[in-house]
Amino acid sequence: MKDIIVAIDGYSSCGKSTLARALAAKYHYAYVDSGAMYRAVTLYFLNNDVDWANENQVLQALDHISISFKFNPETDTNETYLNGLNVEYAIRDMRVSAKVSEVSKIKAVRVALVQFQQDMGEHRGIVMDGRDIGTVVFPDAELKLFMTADIAIRVQRRYQELLAKGESITIEQVTENLRHRDQIDTTREESPLRQAKDALVLDNTNFTQEEQLALASKWVEERIAAKQQEIEW
Repeated sequence: MKDIIVAIDGYSSCGKSTLARALAAKYHYAYVDSGAMYRAVTLYFLNNDVDWANENQVLQALDHISISFKFNPETDTNETYLNGLNVEYAIRDMRVSAKVSEVSKIKAVRVALVQFQQDMGEHRGIVMDGRDIGTVVFPDAELKLFMTADIAIRVQRRYQELLAKGESITIEQVTENLRHRDQIDTTREESPLRQAKDALVLDNTNFTQEEQLALASKWVEERIAAKQQEIEW
């Protein structure tokens, strides 16, 4: 079976990572949460008082940041490590969520992380989700998905996720955070969130996780078959 690249883009709290993990597990592909990388950089900036409006401070900080992923058999997923420390939970709190879109729009940050992401996909057989995967990181990906969902559904999903982690948060705060992130993600100068021309739209407002996995799997298998046919020709 010929390996392909699956690039998944879309808005916050659309279930991109959930679908990407499921596809990676099903097809035995590597999974990379590009958003976790930007969250890790944001956490480092916050913890080390980096002024991200200062280009020199940003460049110096990037030289001291190492991001990796390690598989945790207990959770059956990859977890994010920042300079050797597991930060999977720390990067998901509202402190980081409130600032990650600001950090993500910095050119130096995007250049550094895009190069890292492209290196990871050199041999294909990878599922990566984020905001610019199909448009910038892997414009030649065999399958590009653009995920979306009604804002009320996205807010409820994010709210329940934070409550489960013990966060003290209101629906209003989550709504404001998501709207703010959408505005920054879609209007930033560097690699804004947009649908690639050849991306397939997956609106999962009324989908279960099983239903969206079934649909995405159908698309994956169609692309794998087409890739295999190309090779045979």
